Parts: sequence; structure tokens; C-alpha cells
Amino acid sequence: QNEGSGDMYYKAGNMIHIIRQLVNNDEKFRMLLRDMNRKFYQQTVTSSVVEQYITKYTGIDLSKIFDQYLRTIKIPVLEYKLEKNNLQYRYSNCVDGFNMPIKINLNENKWIYPTNSWKTLKLNNASVDTPFLWIGIFL
Repeated sequence: QNEGSGDMYYKAGNMIHIIRQLVNNDEKFRMLLRDMNRKFYQQTVTSSVVEQYITKYTGIDLSKIFDQYLRTIKIPVLEYKLEKNNLQYRYSNCVDGFNMPIKINLNENKWIYPTNSWKTLKLNNASVDTPFLWIGIFL
């Protein structure tokens, strides 16, 4: 039997937290965990079966998140910069197609959808002078 890298437990915990954030509904997330427990109780299942179950239950395409956290040792990096009234952002050091949304706060909560390519978000009432950019990301 093959054992994963030494960080597999940390990555699994982070991945579960990411899924919870993306579901954005603690009751639905709790029910997902309970339903998985009932459905797979005392069974041996593959990661593919669990991934498909979670994706179907949540209605969110999590395939690239699973690829990133289960099938590579790369640690994704969110690169960003503020210039004038624009926030530019992208992921690097990640699997092709990695597209995990991130919640940011610049005077209001907003989701952004980074990919491997640079994207730009025009900011209202914010600029490089904005002293604080909070990015809710747990990679």
C-alpha cells in the first residue's frame, strides 16, 4: 500500500475547509458529512467515488480542487497586485485549470475567480492607497 506525502493530513483538512467555504452554507455542509457517513458506513470506497458524491451533493465542480490537493504536491500561490483602482490576480504553481474561488474584502465581501491567467477587477472606492486587502484563502 502506498502512503501519501507527509503533508496529506494538513492538505485534507485544508481541502475540507475549502469545500465548506465554497458550499457557503454550514447546515448543508453538515448534512453532506452526515449523508456521507450514512452512505459509506463500513465500506471501503475510492477517492473517485467520494469526489463524485461530494460534487453531486454540492452542485459545485470541485474536480480541479481535488486534483490540486489530492494528486500533486504543488502548493498553489495566489499572486495579486493593486494598481490604481484595479486588482490584478491569478494562480501560479498549480494544476492546469485550477480555479478555486476566493472571498475578498475591500469595504465589502466579494468572490473572485482566479485561474492561471491574470484577471483584473475594477474596484469602486478603492485604490492602491487602500491600507488593507483581506483575502480569505486557506491553501
